[in-house]
This record gives sequence, C-alpha cells and structure tokens, in this order.
Amino acid sequence: MAVRAEPLALYLHWPFCRFKCPYCDFNVHIRAAVDEARWVRAFAAAMTRAAEELPGRALGSIYFGGGTPSLMAPETLGAILDAAFATWPADAPVEVTLEANPGPAEAARFAGFRAAGVTRLSLGVQALDDDALRFLGRDHDRAQAIRAIEAGQQAFEQVSFDLIYARPGQEPEAWRRELREALSLARDHLSLYQLTIERGTAFAAQVRRKAWSPPPEDTAAAQFEIAQEETAAAGLPAYEISNHAREGARSRHNFVYWRYGDYLGLGPGAHGRFIPAGDAAGVRVATVARRKPEAWLEAVEAGGIGEEERVTLSATERAEECLMLGLRLAEGVPEARLRAASGQGFDAALDPAGLARLRDGGFVTFQDGVLAATPEGRQRLDAVLGALLA
Repeated sequence: MAVRAEPLALYLHWPFCRFKCPYCDFNVHIRAAVDEARWVRAFAAAMTRAAEELPGRALGSIYFGGGTPSLMAPETLGAILDAAFATWPADAPVEVTLEANPGPAEAARFAGFRAAGVTRLSLGVQALDDDALRFLGRDHDRAQAIRAIEAGQQAFEQVSFDLIYARPGQEPEAWRRELREALSLARDHLSLYQLTIERGTAFAAQVRRKAWSPPPEDTAAAQFEIAQEETAAAGLPAYEISNHAREGARSRHNFVYWRYGDYLGLGPGAHGRFIPAGDAAGVRVATVARRKPEAWLEAVEAGGIGEEERVTLSATERAEECLMLGLRLAEGVPEARLRAASGQGFDAALDPAGLARLRDGGFVTFQDGVLAATPEGRQRLDAVLGALLA
C-alpha cells in the first residue's frame, strides 16, 4: 500500500463558546457544562479509525479551532495531543496552534497550554477600540486584549492576533492608527479580516432591518490597501489575503490548506480534504462532520468517525479548489501543483480570454509556470476566479 510522504495537517474542532458573536457563522454551540473526558475519548477513537485511511503519515501541524478551544482545560488539550501523536508520530517538531480569546481567565492558563504542547497562539482580539469591541459583541476590552497579547508572547514561541476592519463608521485614517498600534504590539504575525455580513448571523439580521450599514466598497478597499502598506513597512508583509508575517513565522498549518495538501478534520462540523491510502488514482475526498456536538459524539461512540458527508472530487472540482485556495497566496499556484491535484494544466483549467484580460488589467501575473494574483487581484479574488474559470 502506497503511503503519501507529505506531513499530515490535523484540524480539531472544539465547538463550544460562552456566547456567539454577532458576526460569526462558525459552528459554535453554548452549553452549560461539557464532559471533557468524554470528548478526549471521542477524539482519540476518531483518530484511531481515521488512521486506517491515513496510515504511516507523520504529523506536520495540529490546529485547535472553534468555537473557543481555550475554554477546555490544558489537561484536556494535552490528552488529545497525546492521542494524536500516538496515532501519527512526528518526524520533526510539530506546529500546534490554539485559538483563544483574550479574556483574563483564559490568559491565566496560557502557561498550562504551553506545557501541554501548544507552540502557537491565535488570539481573537478583533479591535483595539472599546466602542468597536462592544459593537462586535466581544466580552473583553482593549486593556485586556493588550495584556493577553503580552501574556501570550511570554508563554508561546509564536503569537498571532486577529483584527476586523471595514467596520461601520470606521474611517481609513482611523484604521491606519489602530493598525499601527497593533503592529507595535505584534511580534511576528497578524491576521486582518474585512468585516463580512454572513447569512444567518445577528449582523445579517441587523443590516436587513437597516439598523446599520457596512461601509462603502471604496472605503473597505482603501482600508485593505492601508493594511498592505503598513504591514509591509513594519516587516510583516502579506503572504495571503488576510495574513501578514515576518519570514519564518507564517502559519504552517494554514499553508497546507492553501497549497492543497492533505488535512484531516475531526470534531463537529469539521471539514477535511485528503487522498485515502491505497487509492491508486490519487483521488481526493472532501469530508464534512456532523455539526451538532451531541450527534458527532454519538456517531463516534457508535463506532464511526462522525462524518456526515463524503464526496469524491472530480478533476474539475480539484482544479477549481486548488486555484481558489492557491491564489489567496502571494506566491501563487505553480502549474506542477495544479497538475498533481487535478491532472490538468493551466491550458485546460483556465479560460484563455479571461486570463489575458486579467493580465492586461494588472490583476494576475503568469510567469515561469506560476499563476499569481497581484494585491489588486487578491482584493477582488471572487471576480478574478470567475473570469479565470469561465
């Protein structure tokens, strides 16, 4: 049985939060109590069964997302990590990322998470302005956010934190000032996300009844451009649409997604993309786990891995996914990666007239076998992909 050599990325979804933020459309759930020992057993069992399709792989990265995985006890996280390494040993140091909120109770446990094996912290700061934090429904203030950043930098090798821009009423120069302060606090990585109104969220309902409106597109575009300028000047240039880092501090786990590598997603609502061992054709499957925590637990305890859906992706679907993800990156997509993913080259996957228009307009570059979106193209990636894949 052939075994793929590339390290495996493992995503573990902890679905619980204290509350749901009004902009969030992630799979999060509020529970009065969580039986953490039961969740450790379930994750361990799901890993053991998943390893039958992914034997002999070395772990390259583990990402605890959510939800708010920092709500679990450090001992719980450590036990889940022990199960992961018992299932897929690592050939080299593994990047282990934990998403966390800046609340004081969680920050107080950073040292415990570090001792349990976490190497990288991703903090959901979202704003450095108290009015904005209240609007975004966060339960921390500016001072707590700064203390959490500083505490994280003392505990972990790598720390990233998120900010949300294009908030209603936020002017470009106000964003520039906030971003400069964030860059003065950031050590090596910063994630900057434009506020988007997702279906089914509280913000979507508020906008629908005209309680407030998102800023105009040109204001959001100006803020994106400010982000490119300021992060580059500070030595943390964009390596992906929303992510900025110093050399050597880029998220190894997320690169697996963007470079269309194999990743296994376990936990309620988690997604995965991988080529099962023994598949001579090397065809990638897409998996989605059951979303409700209790349904996922029961499925795993009944002998499964909690999957709700599994689809074998066609060559066209694999090509589109490879391009959609890879063009988020400043480095772009090498043709060799597209061929490995789908069996297609650029000549088969792309619309030549669309490619020509985008090159002439300065939205993509195509040289030495690599297709890349320019900063202007990454800012309009949906439109770029629509033209390329027409």
